[in-house]
Amino acid sequence: MIVKHTITSLIALLLLTVITGVLYPLLVTGIAQVAFPAKANGSLLTVRGKTVGSVLIGQPFSDPKYFWSRLSATAPYPFNAGSSTGSNLGPTNPALLDEVQGRLTDLRKADSLNALPVPVDLVTSSSSGLDPDISPSAAAYQVGRVARARGIGEDAVRALVDANTRERTFGLLGEPRVNVLALNLALDESAAWKGGK
Repeated sequence: MIVKHTITSLIALLLLTVITGVLYPLLVTGIAQVAFPAKANGSLLTVRGKTVGSVLIGQPFSDPKYFWSRLSATAPYPFNAGSSTGSNLGPTNPALLDEVQGRLTDLRKADSLNALPVPVDLVTSSSSGLDPDISPSAAAYQVGRVARARGIGEDAVRALVDANTRERTFGLLGEPRVNVLALNLALDESAAWKGGK
């Protein structure tokens, strides 16, 4: 009797392993590849045949001619997708104040002419450490610096920000946001910038 139950259990284990561990993942992957190929492959951005990143994972930018992303607390380098984590620094933690002060110094050094209040998302880390987006106010804060660094008009840069601003999902979920990588790629491809090169 024990041998019969053991054999039955092993057959059930093997059958369920094949169904749930092989067939089901292949079916779901196949459906995803047909129905949502870009999303199924990581929402990658490609420029002239070269993959430059994903719209889902932020990248660090520090050159004044680019819009800067939020801070990233991942280790050993920023926006490390294999190490997604928030800073977990509380409001009374001195390390948070040091991080904010350091970023404020960097922002002021890169654009000493800007007297606007600095949006909070430019001086704090996101909860995942991988946030690819900034708020429209964070993008607006950086327009002057980017325009001056590229030698183009602020209106042209502002138009690109507006074109790359996504509204709330379904008009209800989340907040308006600007994907930093997509915006920076649009800047590099813009006719105004190419004319100034």
